Amino acid sequence: MKQEDIKKTVREGYGKIAEKGSSCCGPSSLCCSPNNTVVQISKNIGYRSEDLQVVPEGANLGLGCGNPVALASLKPGETVVDLGAGAGFDCFLAANAVGDTGHVIGVDMTPEMIDKARENARKGGYGQVEFRLGEIENLPVADNTADIIISNCVINLAPDKERVFTEAFRVLKPGGRLMVSDLVLLSELPSSLKESIAAYIGCVGGAIGKDSYLNAIKTAGFQDVKVLDEATYPVDDLLSHPAAKDAGVDFVTLGKTLTTLSAAVTSVKVYAVKPAVF
Repeated sequence: MKQEDIKKTVREGYGKIAEKGSSCCGPSSLCCSPNNTVVQISKNIGYRSEDLQVVPEGANLGLGCGNPVALASLKPGETVVDLGAGAGFDCFLAANAVGDTGHVIGVDMTPEMIDKARENARKGGYGQVEFRLGEIENLPVADNTADIIISNCVINLAPDKERVFTEAFRVLKPGGRLMVSDLVLLSELPSSLKESIAAYIGCVGGAIGKDSYLNAIKTAGFQDVKVLDEATYPVDDLLSHPAAKDAGVDFVTLGKTLTTLSAAVTSVKVYAVKPAVF
């Protein structure tokens, strides 16, 4: 897929998710069964029961692959930027940590998600949280704004990941931190999967190798790059995505392709720092 085609596919897919109210990048055994709920998905990837109870209803769509806020060590008064904020779940958790003196900016390229997030902020009375429409490769945020940047299972969807990390570096204050949860590859995916609409919407086709991902962060200028946590995800289950079904993807064919790649994708939580002097 060309970059603009990928962005169009992702934007349309997640627009449908915003309208329907739920979906996920997690295993189908956890999120695509009618006997399970978004709450169970979220607990499985690292959220606490209290996290799920303190955000506005409809903010948690079960879209993540980890909990970046849990490891972010947020402090009252800090400014947080969330890349790919969706309906605002992590933004509201961050807002609870930074308090009324802090500021949280959520960026998302899907208009339907921005509308949903703004409504959730209004319902929850989150005056210190704002949502901006924009691409994470070209952040609508000024230089040296954020104390910390977070992101949850979104950068893997961006065609130009090096540009994303360069933008994150620009937006962070000197000494600022990066804390992201994302999906990376431990082995190469077949070209048929990389070109799949389902793969991009389901957070797989855009993923790159773990070393390449970490190198992209270092190339942007970050230091002290560390993988704080890692968990393997089954690739075939990651494709069980409602929005992908709407696209008419042939899951039988894809399933046969992926049977030998069940350990190809891993979820990582990555920490890095922008040097105080550079």
